[in-house]
Amino acid sequence: MAQLLVVEDDETIGRLLADGLRTHGHEVMWCRSGRAALREALLREFDLVLLDLGLPDLDGVEVCRQLRATQSRCVLVILTARDAEIDVVVGLDAGADDYLTKPFRYAELLARIRAHLRRGPMSAASAEAYVVGELVVDPNARTSTFGRHHIDLRPREFDLLARLAADAGTALSRETLIAEVWDENWYGSTKTLDVHIGILRKKLAAAAAQHGLDPAAAPQITTLRGYGYRLDCPG
Repeated sequence: MAQLLVVEDDETIGRLLADGLRTHGHEVMWCRSGRAALREALLREFDLVLLDLGLPDLDGVEVCRQLRATQSRCVLVILTARDAEIDVVVGLDAGADDYLTKPFRYAELLARIRAHLRRGPMSAASAEAYVVGELVVDPNARTSTFGRHHIDLRPREFDLLARLAADAGTALSRETLIAEVWDENWYGSTKTLDVHIGILRKKLAAAAAQHGLDPAAAPQITTLRGYGYRLDCPG
């Protein structure tokens, strides 16, 4: 049984989500405002959060950011009626792992929840750390460092970087990354992958800057148009 937090101010949608998820064996806490959700997040750990961005009291993106700070290992899925791509990107960049645009099919929501809960953080694939230039990714300790500096990564960001580092210099297809980092039966948009790649690029460049190096000294994630991505060692 998973511990779920539903943050939705619409009475009809909130009740349908809470009651429906309970029938599937989950324990559900339903909050109608951002402040209530943040209070609950300080009191208990959740496995997954469904967060509506259109909240009446607080900006949904800021709620997302604060929930990520207090619930570092939970899966955070944003629900939004906004159809602008920038809103989705900002939500994912604020800490969300995935998103659904309203109106959505309930079957799709259940499939996404099952995929996220089934997957969880990736298991360590090797007893050894992956070393790519100054970057060291340790799957067992779930740590990533550049030089002497720790890189603060959310769970799915770490899983993605570890998968890229495991085969540094090798082209990995989008399908491979989605299947191995998210789920082989992934039911949703692959935009989530692209946003996570963008976040990793920023964090790798920032780590290089902290080390007193040009951002170009960090390993580069190369986009292979029409195929996927590759992690390249600088120089």
